Amino acid sequence: MKFDLYLYHPRQDEMAERVRQAEAGGFDGLFVAESTADPFQCLAVAAASRGSSFRASSLDLGTSVALAFPRSPMVTAVAAWDLQRATGGGFVLGLGSQVRRHVERRFSAPFAPAAARLREYAQAVRHVWGAFQGTHPLSFSGSYYQLDYLPDAVNPGPLDSGPPLLYLAALGTQMFEAAGAVADGALVHPIHTLEYLRTVAEPAIARGQGEAGRSRAGFGLSVTVLCIVESASGVEAGPASREAVRRQIAFYASTPAYRPVLELHGWGALGDKLRGLVRSGDAAAMGAVVPDEVLDEFCVIAPTWDEAVVRARQRYEGVADRVMFQSAPPLSVG
Repeated sequence: MKFDLYLYHPRQDEMAERVRQAEAGGFDGLFVAESTADPFQCLAVAAASRGSSFRASSLDLGTSVALAFPRSPMVTAVAAWDLQRATGGGFVLGLGSQVRRHVERRFSAPFAPAAARLREYAQAVRHVWGAFQGTHPLSFSGSYYQLDYLPDAVNPGPLDSGPPLLYLAALGTQMFEAAGAVADGALVHPIHTLEYLRTVAEPAIARGQGEAGRSRAGFGLSVTVLCIVESASGVEAGPASREAVRRQIAFYASTPAYRPVLELHGWGALGDKLRGLVRSGDAAAMGAVVPDEVLDEFCVIAPTWDEAVVRARQRYEGVADRVMFQSAPPLSVG
């Protein structure tokens, strides 16, 4: 199992220091989200900031996740190819769909049907990589994307390492099936439980792989984990505090997309109550209605960040191939 440092709010001016933190802390990878910054630009800075220890430790760089639909598959394929070259073969392209409101209203891009579109998008990106590698000419024709023009002057050419790994973000069964069918792995949203992974995610991945004639061997599962860090004297302040994580779970659980996870554990009424608070405009009260038993099921709870890593490894042994926390340890923590 690999353990990755994850930055939900990456900043270009922090990337060099985050690379040093990841190397010094023994992390296997550094992954960034697309929230307040461009993930490809942040990772380009990270790649350029690596020192001799980077080469020795083989720190992976990856997106978790980059948004697919606002970008042409060609634009994404080129950005990922650049980072695969810069890291000597250590880049992981994590792609996600986001939700309709963001895609259509923030990015003015098409969204539906999300699962089918993302599946084809991943196929298009991989086809472009094959054209770059010289495996075939560029000739992709799908329901949503058509790509058939690649003059030599704009072809970046093959890589000794070959194409990057491609993971798809997944929560529902359709996305897990898509990942199983067309990707090298799945990136699991932090609103999950071990039971959900075993009884919902894994069967869906198997269906997708069966449909595509693919094997489970070599397919990776990367989970993002909500973490609560509690010192002996009480809850630490910051994004890993109990109340901060409680509010975060309340926000997610108020959204219908996460209802299947709640219902699996008999918490469907909690989702209804939280959605009612959202509609009434009483967001301040949402965290208070999330009981501790929900935190215990969704979160890794530990007295220190170091112990949280140990407990996360124990919890996901035999289940996940990569683990990362939703909240990164502070820069002062190795």
